[in-house]
Amino acid sequence: MIKSLFPAALISHPSIHASIKLMRWDRPIGIFLVLWPTLWALWLASEGIPRWQEMFIFVLGVIVMRSAGCVINDYADRDIDGHIERTQNRPLATGEASTTLALGLFAGLIAIALVLVLLTNTKTVITAIGALGLTVIYPFMKRYTYMPQLILGAAFAWAIPMAFTAVTNTLPKPMWTLYLGVLVWTLTYDTFYAMVDREDDLKVGVKSTAILFAENDRVITGALQVFTLIILLTVGSSFDLHWPYYLGVIGAGALFGYQQWLIQDRSPAHCFTAFLNNNWVGMVIFTGILFNYLLYPA
Repeated sequence: MIKSLFPAALISHPSIHASIKLMRWDRPIGIFLVLWPTLWALWLASEGIPRWQEMFIFVLGVIVMRSAGCVINDYADRDIDGHIERTQNRPLATGEASTTLALGLFAGLIAIALVLVLLTNTKTVITAIGALGLTVIYPFMKRYTYMPQLILGAAFAWAIPMAFTAVTNTLPKPMWTLYLGVLVWTLTYDTFYAMVDREDDLKVGVKSTAILFAENDRVITGALQVFTLIILLTVGSSFDLHWPYYLGVIGAGALFGYQQWLIQDRSPAHCFTAFLNNNWVGMVIFTGILFNYLLYPA
């Protein structure tokens, strides 16, 4: 996978190869799952006309912060990953990367993120402290709570208040409705992700919503998806959006139904496919927002 995405000369050095794997650049699904709601927020905050400066800062910021999150996650789980089938080949688990490399890479990524946020305004810089805190604490939560997915949802959605402060220098109430929707959506799809590892996590003592929900996992994730759709409908009303957006919400609902069909046998492969399918959810909602403002300019 890495060889297909990066030139051979770039990844020939062992440290570079290990760094790419630590940042999960060979598996960019996490970047997309953070990027879509960030784009939703930029378009809504700017009423369909985002400035290229904010676009550059936030797209690059998503890549950098998601990469930093993966690195610190692997550092936190370095003694656990080797016991989980899905993660046993991660570079810190295999010894391909050292803890020194991981911590240095994390510090470098955070430094880049700091430079990016300093290009915005004071309120966004202050708001960014929350993003850093959530990024650092999330990887350790699975040791203390069965709801680490809730913390991940808070982290993944944090670009939304940052986007609004960068564009409008305010934190309007409808923005928090959008934030809640993304948090619940993330909680749901990361539960699918946790269902992949449920048996291994039980053996090593790692906590997750998949373990907490147990045999009620399908019912609860289905209810959370319905709740997400209700919140998204509320977002449409709050921002005075039109039929293209609601068509996107209908598309998201259809995808949620497909995901529930996928996880009916709870097989790890199908749960992972359901998790990946949420990239399309983010895309259809963004497409709805995009066409809303193209057809109905503010």
